[in-house]
Amino acid sequence: MQATTHAPRAADLFHQGLERQAGAALLRFGAARPRPADRISWTADGAAAWLDDARGHVWSVGEPEAAAGLVLRAALALPDRVREFTGPRGTETLVGRHLPVRDIVEWIFRWTLDEPPVQRGEDRVIVLDESHHAEIHAFLTEHSPAHSTGPGSADVSLWAGIRDPDGRLVACGALSSLRDSGAPLMASVATDAAQRGQGLGAALTSWLTRHAVHHHGFCTLWQLADNTPADRLYTRLGYRNEDPCVSARIPAH
Repeated sequence: MQATTHAPRAADLFHQGLERQAGAALLRFGAARPRPADRISWTADGAAAWLDDARGHVWSVGEPEAAAGLVLRAALALPDRVREFTGPRGTETLVGRHLPVRDIVEWIFRWTLDEPPVQRGEDRVIVLDESHHAEIHAFLTEHSPAHSTGPGSADVSLWAGIRDPDGRLVACGALSSLRDSGAPLMASVATDAAQRGQGLGAALTSWLTRHAVHHHGFCTLWQLADNTPADRLYTRLGYRNEDPCVSARIPAH
């Protein structure tokens, strides 16, 4: 494993060409290529990592052992600033040999450069504006309490939804953005619990993907590793599945 006693240093995250390799799309899309002057980052042979200082979160990509070494370097050098990390699957075990690790979540970073096949019901999707924020909040609270972002978030550029013939909201979702790069990130897609299985989620997801690809050239999303229905849908819509990730918390040490 990489040495962990070196002081953090600013680094060019892209000097290895790592972002072009399978399994490193989080670097390709998640880190801004023009390096912010105040961003702390690290590189090693086969791995790169950078600090989201506002969250105390270290993002890492590459080979698990090298990535874990960078997470450890960051956590030991900046113990008051590093509280969480994300890395390739297996990083949590390697980091856990040296530091306590809690709240482990396995997920997949998925992305596409292509507009998906048109799905039945896409023509029902409408754009929702600020006047609908209270309605969106109530809908997400009822049908997706663990949603990742909500109305009013500064990271969200667009809310969209589907209504039933009576005008009632039956599905909604957002285009948000990745903090470092501003890359489009689909978030908080939810459907009415009583109407699941009718293709509403597929229609909304396809529409949001098409919008992002048309305006930005690509779209990204997070998927929990054990969400089989979502896995099938995203695969059908053309999202790549080659970036298995894990996130965890490092308690104060």
